[in-house]
Amino acid sequence: MSAIQTIQLDFDPRGFATLWLDRPDKNNAFDAVMIGEMIRALDAVKDSPTLRFLVLRGRGRHFSAGADLAWMCTATELDYDANLHDAQILSELMYNLYHLRLPTLAVVQGSAFGGAVGLTACCDIAIGASDAQFSLSEVRIGLAPAVISPFVVQAIGERAARRYALSGERFSGERARELGLLAECYPASELDAALEQWIATLLQNGPKAMRATKDLLKEVGSGTLAPALRRCTESAIAHLRVSPEGQEGLRAFLEKRRPAWQESQP
Repeated sequence: MSAIQTIQLDFDPRGFATLWLDRPDKNNAFDAVMIGEMIRALDAVKDSPTLRFLVLRGRGRHFSAGADLAWMCTATELDYDANLHDAQILSELMYNLYHLRLPTLAVVQGSAFGGAVGLTACCDIAIGASDAQFSLSEVRIGLAPAVISPFVVQAIGERAARRYALSGERFSGERARELGLLAECYPASELDAALEQWIATLLQNGPKAMRATKDLLKEVGSGTLAPALRRCTESAIAHLRVSPEGQEGLRAFLEKRRPAWQESQP
């Protein structure tokens, strides 16, 4: 990736990447440039054979203030087709993040407004500070959380999504955990330490097994039973059992030793 202006992609030698929103002077509000750079960053990591998972973070005090208001103001000068194009690019980002085969972990501090709630909802796991502030704030400026709405509904349910999308009210990290948007929340001063614990937990797991599990759960969806789903689950476990990683994991368990992917871990 070249000429990066608004993000940073760091690769940890332990086998994961961190995608930083890097406009702290703008509270990591995103515009067309940041959206495009995030899409390219996801493209850069999606097929990596060495990465185990992706962490999504924001530099500075806030995770993200949502859409950049200066960028949004230009929308008033655009016709329908141009605004549709903008929406399609944002939609591509959200769908690419949601469907990324790598497991994803969002870390939220400060504010997460508008589209930033969507980014959080698109990740497999999200943790945050207890005093973080969330808001589906679009109605306050005469808009709607349209592109992000499917992901928000999946994360917190239809009823809660209606409340917060219609009211635009803020809610805390504690409330986000109650709703299911966050898996856990912590005092802000303990968030980095909690992240390290989550990283250590994820590093214990088979890298290919995590990807396969994510793929499987996408197929399972809400869990509605059907013959095709039954065959899918049967095939999934059979393939994993005969895979090199599955064989190594089973042997390590039986031999009471660490599997190969944990050997470099403390």
